[in-house]
Amino acid sequence: MAEVRRILLNGSVTTASLDGTDLVADDGRRVSEADAVHLPPSEPSKILCVHLNHVSRVEEFQVSLPPAPTYFHKPVSSLNSHRGDVVRPDRCRWLNYEGEIVIVIGEVCRNISPAEAGDYIAGYTIGNDFGLHDFRDTDAGSMLRVKGSDTLCPVGPGLTTDWDFHGKSIRTLVNGDVAQDGTTDEMTWDMHYLVADLARTITLVPGDMVFSGTPANSRPVQPGDVVTVEVEGLGALTNTIVAGPTPIRDDCGAQPTESEEVLSTALGGDWEFRGVRGPKRG
Repeated sequence: MAEVRRILLNGSVTTASLDGTDLVADDGRRVSEADAVHLPPSEPSKILCVHLNHVSRVEEFQVSLPPAPTYFHKPVSSLNSHRGDVVRPDRCRWLNYEGEIVIVIGEVCRNISPAEAGDYIAGYTIGNDFGLHDFRDTDAGSMLRVKGSDTLCPVGPGLTTDWDFHGKSIRTLVNGDVAQDGTTDEMTWDMHYLVADLARTITLVPGDMVFSGTPANSRPVQPGDVVTVEVEGLGALTNTIVAGPTPIRDDCGAQPTESEEVLSTALGGDWEFRGVRGPKRG
């Protein structure tokens, strides 16, 4: 396996590899990993995310999976990086972490089989699919503001090639305490399947990202909390939650809410209050 990171070095975007506690650029320049300003490991044209995939998450919500994956889209403006601050806007309370593995596309990909998908993947990295559930009542279908608000898509720290995704652990820690603990073996649809499924109708291009789903126990975090996602063989992605400098405007648009749907999603309850148990959206 090899890992490459994108960093800012002397004001320029540079690729670097890890050497002990340093990052070394292709031209030999070195910077301490702890001091490096990280960037997302690729520049995607699109960020596509599966709703439900991990069995533990399905069981937590007491729902049934659909026969095939369903997806949503995070805008590229939501991208964030290793050690970047994640903003919880003022007047919002229900910001949840979701530790995930992210597939990064390496070749133009369209109309391929799952068996062929590996040839089109550049490598893998770590993501945290933060969700601002205060807007779930209005955006549950699209997930646009829930999952696409600024800073809610940290990815990194680097891109790892030749990584075998089978049997790998994934954990999310909040202030050092384990909050999520799962494995890739509990994914209903694996990385190759997700890529092939999306590529049936959507052309994937180099740099595009596919979020592959989160285990159980996504919960709200508060300003000041430090959230780390660890994936076996991919390292650790760390971000700090901060309070937004300005409140959500109240002179236009839907306002933050705390309905039963918002609370049950943020706190991990089932959807019995709806009277049905249809597929829940990630």
